[in-house]
Amino acid sequence: MGLLLLLLLAWSEPSRASPSAEEFLVEQSSEPSLFVPVAPLAAPPAPKAVVLQPQIHGAASWYGPGFYGRRTANGETFRPDTLTAAHRTLPFGTRVRVTNLVNGKTVVVRINDRGPFRRHRMIDLAHGAATVLQMKQDGEVPVALEILDSGN
Repeated sequence: MGLLLLLLLAWSEPSRASPSAEEFLVEQSSEPSLFVPVAPLAAPPAPKAVVLQPQIHGAASWYGPGFYGRRTANGETFRPDTLTAAHRTLPFGTRVRVTNLVNGKTVVVRINDRGPFRRHRMIDLAHGAATVLQMKQDGEVPVALEILDSGN
């Protein structure tokens, strides 16, 4: 029993070998510290919202051989088999995904010209884009347009 009481007393008394919390703080404050307090980490920035452009439905036509070698509205020379298009209002350089609604074929074109000049048509495609969409025989097909990025 005496041994148990001795162990209990030894365990309940703080050891003088290590300093108390107050002594530790006093000792630490008198010496230069390598620890530099850092502000709490800020919350990570919110991810940018992905804005999906709605699809716009309308008619597409294509233009080709009669325009080869002429200047487009942005100053480029119109060449055969390019994946470019004419649109009345989109900025030059805008990339647009065009989907042929008859057969499901898609192509990404870059706007480099103005047109079409028929009111019911939404976009005029260069010969190369019309070939990818397999619409050359039809001349005009219903399409869905999706703006991928602005030309600016």
